[in-house]
Amino acid sequence: MSRNIIQFQITKGDKYYIASGVDVPVVTQAKTLDKLAKNIKEAASLYLADSRVAKKLGFSDRPSVVTNMEIPLYA
Repeated sequence: MSRNIIQFQITKGDKYYIASGVDVPVVTQAKTLDKLAKNIKEAASLYLADSRVAKKLGFSDRPSVVTNMEIPLYA
């Protein structure tokens, strides 16, 4: 069965939001969440562009991205 979801964990650094792939070795950053969403799509698409990589990892032809964002309780 193919996997349909690529997961990313989002954290806030000093100046940038950082998205790290949970089950793929993909990391990207941006100053805004809107730009980060675009960067995640681009980075994941580039990583899976080689169909052999996608197939080896068990991803479907058109996976979706799910993000989790860390929000510190105490800042």
